[in-house]
Amino acid sequence: MVKYLAELGKLEFSDDELAKKANEMTDIINLMDTVKEIDIQYDAYKDNHNVYLNNLREDKAKESLDTKKVLQNAVNSNNCFVVPKVVE
Repeated sequence: MVKYLAELGKLEFSDDELAKKANEMTDIINLMDTVKEIDIQYDAYKDNHNVYLNNLREDKAKESLDTKKVLQNAVNSNNCFVVPKVVE
């Protein structure tokens, strides 16, 4: 399998290097199997200990600006802003 993957990646290894890479890949797979066995429970209070949501301001709706007033100095009158071209 390692030789096949090396060919796909257009890599050349000697037989000793292929054996070493196979051992390294086996170690990585064993490590990932160990990580999968760890029981991980998400706890919002423990995992977000630096995020405080209790001192936020109250969300209040406000009136929006009048579209005609905002666009009164706009060159284009199709309810949009025209900006200068910055990329050629």
